[in-house]
Amino acid sequence: MNNFVVRTITGVLFVAVLVTGFLDPIAMSALFALITGLSVWEFTGLVNSRQGVSVNRFISTVAGVYFYLAVMGFCSGVTPSTVFIPYLITIVYLMVAELYAKNEDPIHDWAYTMMSQMYVALPFSMLNVLAFRAMPDGNVGYSFIVPLSVFVFLWVNDSGAYCCGSLLGKHKLFPRISPGKSWEGSIGGGLFVIAAAAGVWYLSEQYGYNDVGLNMYEWMGLGLVVTVFGTWGDLVESLFKRTLGIKDSGSILPGHGGMLDRFDSSLLAIPAAVIYLYTLTLL
Repeated sequence: MNNFVVRTITGVLFVAVLVTGFLDPIAMSALFALITGLSVWEFTGLVNSRQGVSVNRFISTVAGVYFYLAVMGFCSGVTPSTVFIPYLITIVYLMVAELYAKNEDPIHDWAYTMMSQMYVALPFSMLNVLAFRAMPDGNVGYSFIVPLSVFVFLWVNDSGAYCCGSLLGKHKLFPRISPGKSWEGSIGGGLFVIAAAAGVWYLSEQYGYNDVGLNMYEWMGLGLVVTVFGTWGDLVESLFKRTLGIKDSGSILPGHGGMLDRFDSSLLAIPAAVIYLYTLTLL
């Protein structure tokens, strides 16, 4: 089976699983807890391949998954803020443990350990901030429209950038890190996303899913934010892989590489979406 067919089948299944998962809060929580764990495990495995680096993969992964679930529990109103105490204890342990481990380069161990949490676990956890919100009656409600839209915008951006870049691309966007990206592709992808955002606004209004109350221009603004920060997220992961001297972050997704390869754009787009929506509430 050629790579194109494998890549297509994997991509379709990937989209189907994510879309289905977002439709139910329990399914979303379980799905992204798994994704967080696999991504942190992959990240720590990659950095451990560097000379002198020795990150505790197991504890870092458990900590990342716990943090995701703690944020979910807090945002959904199921658990109090004290749910974060075990996570904080774990972080302190990972710092203090280097005093006794006698590893070659404890500074790098600390840095990569914290990066696994800040770069991977934290962004995925912010999906819960997008999905759960307080309702007028004091209860907490779940809405899939914003977190799902973030991924839809990323997919539309990737497809639009690829098509426009293939047809019109002449000016390199960031040749030092990603020679294949062009300004024409990035602008084209952004225009596709803005159109998709207008479509999301229309459909959500028609079918009563626009419970966040965004108007068309605010949806388009969200699409633009996701596009810009998603592109930066892609470039950040490209720089990460180039620094390590690898082509793919893993091989868990046939034809698509690893977890970080598949979710690289979202790792910056999700926090940016949270900041954007909170900014709107302050205006």
